[in-house]
Amino acid sequence: MKVLVLNCGSSSIKYQLIDMANNAQVMAKGLLERIGLEMGEFTHKWNGQKHYEQLPIPNHTEGIKIVLKALTDPQIGVIKDLKEIGAVGNRVAHGGEIFKESCLVNDKVIEQIKSLEHLAPLHTPGNLAGIYAMREVLPGVPQSVVFDTAFHSTLPPKSFLYGLPYEMYEKYGIRRYGFHGTSHKFVAEKAAKMIGKDWNDLKIISCHLGSGASIAAIDHGKSVDTTMGMTALEGLIMGSRCGDVDPGVLLYLMDQGYDSKALTKLLYKQSGLIGISGDKQDMRDIRAGRDAGDERATYAFDMFALRVKRYIGGYMAEMGGCDILLFTGGIGENAWFMRRPILENMECLGIKIDFSKNDNVMGEDVILSTPDSKVTTVVVTTDEEYVIASDTYKLVTK
Repeated sequence: MKVLVLNCGSSSIKYQLIDMANNAQVMAKGLLERIGLEMGEFTHKWNGQKHYEQLPIPNHTEGIKIVLKALTDPQIGVIKDLKEIGAVGNRVAHGGEIFKESCLVNDKVIEQIKSLEHLAPLHTPGNLAGIYAMREVLPGVPQSVVFDTAFHSTLPPKSFLYGLPYEMYEKYGIRRYGFHGTSHKFVAEKAAKMIGKDWNDLKIISCHLGSGASIAAIDHGKSVDTTMGMTALEGLIMGSRCGDVDPGVLLYLMDQGYDSKALTKLLYKQSGLIGISGDKQDMRDIRAGRDAGDERATYAFDMFALRVKRYIGGYMAEMGGCDILLFTGGIGENAWFMRRPILENMECLGIKIDFSKNDNVMGEDVILSTPDSKVTTVVVTTDEEYVIASDTYKLVTK
């Protein structure tokens, strides 16, 4: 069976076509951007080749049509007929307290996702748009939804509740939900296999570090705490998101004339690494700025490392130890120069690193810790699209 994996944002569609009957081979993948604007961008990759063009993409339905046309195109396609697509797996940002696992799409599921839109107003409309578009273009193909929040549904109340009146949770569902769940689950299981153990027997701290970043404390196969909260703003400093901030600051900014729209733009798009550095979001650019003596780039670099280090120590204390510390995501897998300051001077926590090995690891699965380290530290490549395809395949064939 070939599964089309969709990750639809408000103005973008990421996709992969994965052949589950052929060792989950990625047949093609691509990205549509600037949907709804005057001119969009389309990138399609297959068999080591790349196709790029600019064209109008008025909405998600037209975007899906572009994807399907490319997949079957005689020049750039990888299948002869759309009937070869056996299922569609949709990434959905927020499942609230309703969805604790992946499921097949039906009218009730769609209505339930719509009822949670207030929890992820920037993500859910795009997620739903992809589902609607696929229903319209390929109405007979089964679809699944795989939720970023589902893995964190095991958080205990002491971890997910905020220090607000309990009525805020009961009435509005205000609590920590967590995100990156598909990635954290995948890499935690994979890291355990790397050392020949079952993740259900281990305490694991998973650091998913990228433009969006979060850390999860995973105790014997269950997420017990995570840095992201009700939204994807809480926790670590990110590419353009603020991470932890005193809520009193927001009250102060409201007094200065900021409304909810201005605050949303500030916290999601203008903060984090780019806000601190002034113009840099990519960690490679941050590092280059720091090395060139740029003071603000240095602040951004050091603040990111400090926040990650702080949460690692906190989660070790929370779980009463740690067997595996793992790094994944774009920064976690590739930016050895960021892993280094995070992992330096951690011997007090039983973390000993072979830095000569760390400084040569980019994008591969490798154990970084020394043989006598109490905590096994590893780099693990993540594959969220595979998780979505795998869940979809299981749901459709069971």
